[in-house]
Amino acid sequence: MKRICCLFAGVFMVAALASVAQAPQPAGHWAIVVHGGAGVIERSKLGPEGEAAYRASLAKAEAAGAGVLDRGGSALDAIEATINILEDDPLFNAGHGAVFTAEGKNELDAAIMDGENLKAGAVAGVTRTRHPISLARAVMEKSPYVILAGAGADAFGARVGLEQVDPSFFFTEARWQSLVKQLQKEGRPVPPRPVGAPPPPAAPPVPVAQIDESADAHMHGTVGVVALDRAGNIAAGTSTGGLQGKMPGRVGDSPIIGAGTYASNQSCAVSATGSGEYFIRLGVAREICNLVAFKGMKLQQAADQVIHKELEALHGDGGVIAITTDGQLVWSFNTPGMFRARQAEGGKVEIGIYNDEP
Repeated sequence: MKRICCLFAGVFMVAALASVAQAPQPAGHWAIVVHGGAGVIERSKLGPEGEAAYRASLAKAEAAGAGVLDRGGSALDAIEATINILEDDPLFNAGHGAVFTAEGKNELDAAIMDGENLKAGAVAGVTRTRHPISLARAVMEKSPYVILAGAGADAFGARVGLEQVDPSFFFTEARWQSLVKQLQKEGRPVPPRPVGAPPPPAAPPVPVAQIDESADAHMHGTVGVVALDRAGNIAAGTSTGGLQGKMPGRVGDSPIIGAGTYASNQSCAVSATGSGEYFIRLGVAREICNLVAFKGMKLQQAADQVIHKELEALHGDGGVIAITTDGQLVWSFNTPGMFRARQAEGGKVEIGIYNDEP
């Protein structure tokens, strides 16, 4: 709690810089916003190489989604294509490169929602499906349910033809070493090295991002996308490995519809990243959309109200990306940084990391 409070003290002065909207877009134009997590992300810790790597990864993922939209694809298609790339990128806490539970396992969560009809699908505690976001979409489109969890979710994924992998597929040495350091620091037992993982290296790997392990609890690498297609429909999707060192079975806000993920053509689409328990208590994603729908707030104003006032009042940290059917593209976060990118049809790609960037 002390660390969070200290974090806020340094963030208040730059809050406005962490909340910059784009102007609405012409009717019939597509738009997309991507995030790769928020938290204690600082230039001094990330370093030039880490910064370049993250910017390149964000650009690659955003380009995939933008390409889908530019070819006339749906917002859902763009979201799935973008998050599939991020789930395979070890820089982010989703899919390959996800953080470990206290028992040394990867438990993955994801959700997707269609703003046109309020259909939604989510999964929690996935351990074998390569792309949890694709599994969440399958739950939405090929089952009568909204959320499936654990082995049952993976089994459903196998039945509908989604790629299944050995749990060791999600292992990365950098994430493992980060878990070991955290557990040792906290005086908790270190679990055995996962079965199927490669043998330990002679020397621990140097991660691309030089982020202090002391900040790991507030380095939320969840990934998410919100998109608007040419048909005028919006959608949202989120995928995550959760909190490092979490209790097995813990589920955060990402797969909870209305908390970490929400979309409605009548209001907005939101994907969140942060301290999930607080996002669940507030129903952050739906709260933002309610302010737009029922209070008549502009999207940026609504996002800032929830992130910088309501969330901070509970001492929660993190951020959101959001979009409306008229093409308002925003992000808002109360942390030193958030990996993010956005683009509207005909415009340039904007990529940001720190809270002093537009």
